[in-house]
Amino acid sequence: MIWALAVLSAVLLVLCHPPYNWTWLAPAALTPLLFAVSRVENWKKAALLGCICGAVYWAGICYWIEWTLSQYAGIPKAGAVTLFVMFCIAKSFQMGVFAVLARYFARSFWTLPLTAAAWTAIEWTHGVMGFEWLNLGNAGSDMSIPLRLAPVTGVWGLSFFFALAAAALASVAQRRPRQELVWIILLPGVALLPPVLLDRHGKSEAVLLQPNQDPGTLWSSELFEKSLRRMTALSLKAAEQPDLIIWPEDPGPFYEYDPRYMNALGSLAGASGATVIAGAVGHASNGGPSNSAVTVNPQGRELSRYDKVNLVPFGEFVPFPFKQLTNQISTEAGEFEAGNSVVVTNLGKHKTGTFICYESVFPGFVRQFAKAGAEVLINISNDGWFGKSAARYQHLRLVRMRAVENHRWILRATNNGVTAVVDPAGRVITRGPEYVEAALNARFGYLTGTTVYTEHGDWFVVLCGLAVVCGLVRHYFQSAS
Repeated sequence: MIWALAVLSAVLLVLCHPPYNWTWLAPAALTPLLFAVSRVENWKKAALLGCICGAVYWAGICYWIEWTLSQYAGIPKAGAVTLFVMFCIAKSFQMGVFAVLARYFARSFWTLPLTAAAWTAIEWTHGVMGFEWLNLGNAGSDMSIPLRLAPVTGVWGLSFFFALAAAALASVAQRRPRQELVWIILLPGVALLPPVLLDRHGKSEAVLLQPNQDPGTLWSSELFEKSLRRMTALSLKAAEQPDLIIWPEDPGPFYEYDPRYMNALGSLAGASGATVIAGAVGHASNGGPSNSAVTVNPQGRELSRYDKVNLVPFGEFVPFPFKQLTNQISTEAGEFEAGNSVVVTNLGKHKTGTFICYESVFPGFVRQFAKAGAEVLINISNDGWFGKSAARYQHLRLVRMRAVENHRWILRATNNGVTAVVDPAGRVITRGPEYVEAALNARFGYLTGTTVYTEHGDWFVVLCGLAVVCGLVRHYFQSAS
């Protein structure tokens, strides 16, 4: 029974997110695992329960990784499956650590907040240890009350909220003393926070281009020229006087040092009177390629270049242990070089900040653009690598949370979808069709000011980490006595 409960928690966690979107399960998703670990006699069994739950969860939520590896990394199906299984096992260890902590913290007055703090702190470690995707808190992007936490604590506060609720349900199932449930007063207390402000009436206009290029295209000079002409024509046709024209993360062999490409961007900017932001392959300081975003003003002059800081494992570089086993997914010759800083571009009256694709999973990173003065956030992405999997909708959900955390509009241009405009409340205001060539005419607004989360970052995670340490020290002295 306890092994089945661990698997059940994994299934519930998967169902909280796209493509299922059963977000109402979020407050109970961890309950079966917490009940199971409270029943085992030692920490080793608790760790194994957590690892089983983690492996099933990561297999269910990131199933698309195996397809992407086999389709674009040039490795056989069996090899892709092997690498994916290794990935799920490696990621499961963090869930194993959480299960051990939850067992240590069980059966005390502090069970609920310490369990929730442990879950939140463990979630935060995913990004630090190489790969982060959906946090439990992302399930709250459509819940008006829990979402009030996002501008204050970031997504971490929502994860804490749901984990606390799950721990309370587990305590009830275990028939624990009622005084341990006093902590649930924190849940309705969230309603006392200011509501997330809706802003559906942006006064500025942008064009978001979706070229629908196959990531596996074999490019020729003729196809390159034809694609540039078509993309330019689509952009000019979409809006009469846009502020911004945004092309997605590099959907082809578009190099910053290629005069044909940069001249096309300059001509588009001049003809439209708009600032153009586009993906490009740049030269890093050491001469290697960088995954970049260039900004060109209406006079045709390049204002800035941002080099992607957070690269995708296997997508833009191959981690050291696997270099002999597989190629990177990107067809760029040589591994991409990571940038080292955020870039906010001054357009005169306003400032913009552009983050690229996978960087949307990092709350503490995206906030740096808003803190540095960006009045609108731009996310360019090439989600074509995901095929027709749920990953593209999962990615959009991540972007929505970044909008709420920083109270900024986010303009999202992708290669083949989901191209969208997200308002500061995390609502998708305008959304383009998928898997077609299109240019989305989008309205948005420039906003100033900073939220608590934008200004202070992951302060809530620090408190959770300190709580976990204090809980472990308390457990140690209790065991010693």
